[in-house]
Amino acid sequence: MTSLFTYFPFVAGGLAVLYALWQGSRILALPAGTPKMQAIAAAIAEGANAYLKKQYLVVAAVAIIVLLVLLVLLGIIPAISFLIGAVLSATSGIVGMSVSVRANSRTAEAAKKGLAEALKTGFAGGAVTGLMVAGLALIAVTIVLLLPGDPPAGGERLAALGFGASLISIFARIGGGIFTKAADVGTDMVGKIEAGIPEDDPRNPGVIADNVGDNVGDCAGMAADLFETYVVTMVATIILGTLVLPHYPQAALYPLLIGGLSIVASVVATFFVRLGKNRSIMGALYKGLITAAILSSLAFYPLTSYLMTNNYIYPALNLYLCSLIGIGVTAAMVVITELYTSKKFSSVAGIAKASESGHGTNIIAGLAVSMKSTAAPIIVISLAILLAYSLANLYGVAIAAAAMLSLTGIIVAIDAFGPITDNAGGIAEMAGLPAKVREVTDALDAVGNTTKAVTKGYAIGSAALAALVLFGAYSEEVTSRLSYSLANPLTFSLSDPKVLVGLFLGGAMTYFFAALLLESVGKAAGTIVGEIRRQFHEIPGIMEGTAKPEYGRAVDIVTSAAIKEMIVPALIPVVVPIAVAYLLGPVALGGLLVGLIVTGVFAAISMTTGGAAWDNAKKYIEAGNFGGKKSPAHQAAVTGDTVGDPYKDTAGPAINPMIKVANIVALLLAGLIV
Repeated sequence: MTSLFTYFPFVAGGLAVLYALWQGSRILALPAGTPKMQAIAAAIAEGANAYLKKQYLVVAAVAIIVLLVLLVLLGIIPAISFLIGAVLSATSGIVGMSVSVRANSRTAEAAKKGLAEALKTGFAGGAVTGLMVAGLALIAVTIVLLLPGDPPAGGERLAALGFGASLISIFARIGGGIFTKAADVGTDMVGKIEAGIPEDDPRNPGVIADNVGDNVGDCAGMAADLFETYVVTMVATIILGTLVLPHYPQAALYPLLIGGLSIVASVVATFFVRLGKNRSIMGALYKGLITAAILSSLAFYPLTSYLMTNNYIYPALNLYLCSLIGIGVTAAMVVITELYTSKKFSSVAGIAKASESGHGTNIIAGLAVSMKSTAAPIIVISLAILLAYSLANLYGVAIAAAAMLSLTGIIVAIDAFGPITDNAGGIAEMAGLPAKVREVTDALDAVGNTTKAVTKGYAIGSAALAALVLFGAYSEEVTSRLSYSLANPLTFSLSDPKVLVGLFLGGAMTYFFAALLLESVGKAAGTIVGEIRRQFHEIPGIMEGTAKPEYGRAVDIVTSAAIKEMIVPALIPVVVPIAVAYLLGPVALGGLLVGLIVTGVFAAISMTTGGAAWDNAKKYIEAGNFGGKKSPAHQAAVTGDTVGDPYKDTAGPAINPMIKVANIVALLLAGLIV
């Protein structure tokens, strides 16, 4: 791998990072609004930075312990690889969030000029996060692959890289998810339900904490999640390639070149995100996604034909078709998720209609939608697996997953647009901007809610394929170390009681993990509820607007609660696989991974889609349907949204990294337990 192709992924990743920095500088040059708007944005930024500082101090302590263990067990190169994954994962989230908390006031200011300008500013902020995530992820894998030493046929250095990214991801997703939903639920329960004041009302002491949560959960958390998914997918594909094509070194380079071409396509695609004549915000965002998908699909063909023609096992055309399957899964997951979560379609309208009958029927309808929403994505994922496997066995599935994740840059850009526009609306409300400005930010926020749901659907679909590829790599790795051959591999038979026990334990992990997170949100929300009630009671003049709430106190309380509650759930996907591996062996561990993947994908889809449908059902009623705001239907919808919040923004999204952490730990253990 000494050709110029070897360094193209590094160059492409560098291009993405430079583009992100350029966009960031352009955003910072824009007017940030009135002094009041800037003060509100500064308070949000201060709270977000304070939370991340405390979170990463805890994560750093855990990471140092893991680093030392890897250094002793596996050596210097895997330890360095782990450190690279952890540092760059944290960096992607921090940089993205830093721009997000500065783009919010600028988006609100741009809304004074109209929808087109506000969309342009909000998406530019999201593009910084998206391209930074994809660029740093590609750079990380390329660097580790080129580190000195023996070729990574055993995959230890690559698995360690994935573990570093996964460790940051699980903490970021869990901690950020608990923070954002505890602040959101607690603020809404006291402000909207008890005090009867609007969302984002500056009289609410929890309103700044709520806006901070949007950034640490939906921006930094999503960035770390998809950074990790990108890295572990590339890692698994490279490891699998070196195992099934041991005498063809181009197999290790192929997925990285797919990622490099898609990054270039994503950079180009950002210039196509423009409001059209129909004034469709979602349509403008989809222009960018479609452009990136088309350019990537066209570029994959000459790459595959040139690089993979002479591998003598898998026809190059078959591998190219596998890459198209990955692009197709992305498109299908986007469409399916929007069908279940957008206000334009029947699922959301049905929940809103059920709200007329009361709180109970709203919950029943929302649960039904959440369960139904699993069928179509599972069918799509299953068809993709069958088609890719028929073309190039498990390696074909890996290439499909790599192609799907190659679009991470543009997907995260669309996602990060959500918290920016949400914050912009809050700033507009708190700063008392004219109603026409809030109309623009509300329109952006409504779409941002759908884009966040769409991105979570993409993340879950990609996680399913990535986890399957990781499991395949684990199976192949164990097979190569035991007295099996790749032609007669290790099997996981249902007649083996250890496999069955592993399956049950994997299924239990998903539900126990999700339950802990839901409980954590409830506990943390309780602390913020108590604080907001205290301030309303003890600080005269808050409701009259003559006294200023103690916003910082609310942020500090929910920060401490989130940091405390995130530790135990984050350790589950690390501790349980280790315990099963050493107590029951590699076959039981394989069963655990399968049970975890199956139940985890179903639970994640159900929670994230159902929660988003509940949220948009509330917004559908607030738009004037079924009685509008403060009607009995609206009160029921607020209850449904409160239940759905920790579903869609805490437990559901955190299942993604949980699945992958367990699989990457198993891959690391393969060389130690066999």
